[in-house]
Amino acid sequence: MQGKQLTPEQLGALHDGLVIPAHPLALDHQRKLDPRYQRALTRYYIDSGAGGIAVGVHSTQFEIRNAGIGLYEPVLRLASEEVERAKLNRPFIKVAGLCGPTDQALSEARIAIELGYDAGLLSMGGLGSYSESDLLKRTEQVAELLPVIGFYLQPSVGGRVLSYAFWQAFAEIPNVVAIKIAPFNRYQTLDVVRAVCSSSRRDQIALYTGNDDNIIGDLLTAYRFIIDGAPVEKRIVGGLLGHWAVWTRRAVELLEEVKRVRGEAALTSEWLTRNTEVTDMNAALFDAANRYAGCIAGIHEVLRRQGLLQGIWCLNPKETLSDGQADELTRVSRDYPQRVDDEFVAEHLAKWLED
Repeated sequence: MQGKQLTPEQLGALHDGLVIPAHPLALDHQRKLDPRYQRALTRYYIDSGAGGIAVGVHSTQFEIRNAGIGLYEPVLRLASEEVERAKLNRPFIKVAGLCGPTDQALSEARIAIELGYDAGLLSMGGLGSYSESDLLKRTEQVAELLPVIGFYLQPSVGGRVLSYAFWQAFAEIPNVVAIKIAPFNRYQTLDVVRAVCSSSRRDQIALYTGNDDNIIGDLLTAYRFIIDGAPVEKRIVGGLLGHWAVWTRRAVELLEEVKRVRGEAALTSEWLTRNTEVTDMNAALFDAANRYAGCIAGIHEVLRRQGLLQGIWCLNPKETLSDGQADELTRVSRDYPQRVDDEFVAEHLAKWLED
C-alpha cells in the first residue's frame, strides 16, 4: 500500500476509542465564513479532550462544495492549522469528509492529504446510480490514497440500505481503518458488526457509532457472533458524531467512564437511564420530531447560546430551527445539566476567540 497510513499511535487510539466531533461551519450574518469563530470551534474540541475532528462532513454543510461557495478547502485548512498550532502530545486524528462520485471523492482526498489530514470519512450518500459493486470500487480507489472510514448513513437523511454482503466485502479493502455506523437501525447496525466480525481484517477495523438515538447503548454493548464455529466479539469503541459537536467536554468524560465500566459482568440499570437521557437530548438537537429538518441549526443554536457562534446561519437560508425546537433545547439543557458543559465553555471562551 503506497498511500497515506495512520501512525501506530493513531491506530492505537482509534481502536481504544475516541470522541470525534463532526465539525460545524461558522458563518457571519452575511452567511460568509467567519474564520475567528471557525478557529474557536476547533480550539474548543481540542481543549475538550476530543481525539479528533471530522471536517467537511454533514455538520459542516455539504454546500461548502458548491460552485460560487468554494469553502471545502478553506474550512479544512483552518481546522488543520489549529490542530498543528496546538502541538498536542497525544494522538489526534484529522478526518476529512469525502463525498460525491468517484472523481470528486478522489479530488477531495488529494486536497485532504495536501492539508495534512489523516483519514477520510467516505459517504455513500447521493449515489443512487452506483451499484454496491461500484461503491466498493470507489472505496478501493480512495483507500489507495489515504485511510478510509466507512459511513453507513441512515436513509431518512440521504443514505441507503446496504447489504450484509456489501459490508463483508467493504471490510476486506486494505486501508479501511474504521466504519461509522449510523443507520439509526439496530438490524442494519448488526449487519455491519457481524460482517466485520466475519472479515479477515476484523482486528484492523475500529467501529464507531453514529447512531445518535442509541449512543451509550452502542458503546456499552459487546457484539458476539459465531464465526466458523467459534465465538467472535467486537465492540463499538467510540463515536464520530454531530451530537458530540456540542457539549463535547461531557462527551469526553462519558466515553472515559464507559471505557472504565465496559467489560464488567454486571452493569447497573443507571446506564439504561443515561442512554435515554442522551437520546432525549439528541431528539431536541437533531429535530427528530420534524424528520431532522433542524439538525444543523440545532447544533448551531447550542453553540450560539454558549458564545461559540454568533448566530445559527446556514449556507442554505431555508435551514433553520423548526417551530418549538428552541424550547426543546432549553428543556433538555435544563433537565440534564450533568450533560451540559456551559461552565467549561464560559471558562475558556475568551482564549478560544483570541486572534
